[in-house]
Amino acid sequence: MSTAIDRQIAETFSATIYNHDIMNCTNDNVVGNYLYSGRALGLSEPGDIIQLHPDLKREWLYIAEHYQRIELNHSQDVVWDVSYEHFQQHPSHTPSVFFFGEDTNSHANEPTWHEIVQFINSKNNFITLANILGIPVPTTYCYSDKNSLHKFERFTYPCYLKAAVSVAGMDIYRCETPQDLVLALTRFPENTPLQIQEAVKTNVFLNLQYEIKDSTLVRLAVTEQILDGYTHQGNLHPARYQPWIIVEPMAQWLLDKGMKGIFAFDVAVINEAYKPRFLAIECNPRFNGASYPTLIANKLGAKKWFAILLTTRFRSLADIDLYGLEYSPTTKTGVVIFNWGSVMAGKLGVIAIGPRHIQQALLVELQKRLA
Repeated sequence: MSTAIDRQIAETFSATIYNHDIMNCTNDNVVGNYLYSGRALGLSEPGDIIQLHPDLKREWLYIAEHYQRIELNHSQDVVWDVSYEHFQQHPSHTPSVFFFGEDTNSHANEPTWHEIVQFINSKNNFITLANILGIPVPTTYCYSDKNSLHKFERFTYPCYLKAAVSVAGMDIYRCETPQDLVLALTRFPENTPLQIQEAVKTNVFLNLQYEIKDSTLVRLAVTEQILDGYTHQGNLHPARYQPWIIVEPMAQWLLDKGMKGIFAFDVAVINEAYKPRFLAIECNPRFNGASYPTLIANKLGAKKWFAILLTTRFRSLADIDLYGLEYSPTTKTGVVIFNWGSVMAGKLGVIAIGPRHIQQALLVELQKRLA
C-alpha cells in the first residue's frame, strides 16, 4: 500500500484489486481500447489496488488532481501493468474485472462464475433461457452456423443478423431484404453461431443493471441508452421506465447458478396505445458502458446525470479546460471525467450531473471546448 492509512483501510475493509482491461474481450476495431482500463479508477477506494495500462501513466497527475478537486476518493496504489498474474500476488484482495473470461478464470480460479458467464454471453442461449422463463423477447431464430439457414423469404424484414457472441455492437447487420441477408452471411466464418431477430420498432432502449453483493441480488440502476447505430455512446439517468419485473426471473436464475459482480440487460420499449411493452434483447454478464458512470454517480450521491463519450482534438487532459464546468461538491452539479485514458485517442467519457437543463448546458459548453 502507498501509505499507512491505506494499509489500515485495507486491513479494516475488504479491499479490491481492479483490472478492467478490455483487450481480451473486445473487438480490435474499437479505437484506443487498450486505454479503457482507466475507467475503473473512479470506482476504487483508498486501500484498493488498481492495474492500469502503462501508457496511462502520463495522464495520472491530471486525473488525480481532477478527482481531488471534486472530492472523489480513489486508489493511490497503482500497478502499471494489466497482467492477471497480479491477482495471485495479492491474494487478500478481491479481483474486479470487466469480463470474467477464460484468461481471468485461469488466474482467479472461479470456475462456476466463468461457466455461467460463458453460457449467458451467448445471445442464442439468452433467447432459449428467456423462452423457458417466460421473459418477452423479439421474434428470434437461432442457428448453430450459417449453413443451417434456409428459406430466407420466411423472415420478416427488416431484420437483424447477429453473431451469437459479439461485443461493442460489432457483427450486427440490418437486413432490409433477403438479398441483404444473403450478403451479410458472407461476412461470417463457417462455424459461427448466429441469430436472426425481428427489427423492433422503437428508439428507446434501457439498460437494467444488477449487482450481486454477499450472495444477494441488488437492483443497481435503470438508464436509457444513447446509441450511434448499434454502438453504445452513453446513458441517461433516471430512466422513464423501471421494468425490473421483466428480467428479474433471469437475474435470479443467474444468481442461483453462481453469477457474481455486475451484469445488465438490454430492454426495448415499445410504445403502444395504452401502456408500453418491454422486450428483453440480451444479457451482458459483465461491467458495461453504463456501469462506470452509475457507480461514480452513486459515490457522489448524484440522482440525475447524463454520461456520454465525446470526441476531442486534444490528446491530454492537461489541455482540456473545465473551469466553471467541473463538478462542485458544494452545488452537486458539473462535469466528471470517467473514461480519461481514452483522451490519448481523441475520446473522453464524461458525466454531466444536475437537473436536465444544467446537463444540457454543460454538454453544449463542453463540446465547444473539446472541438
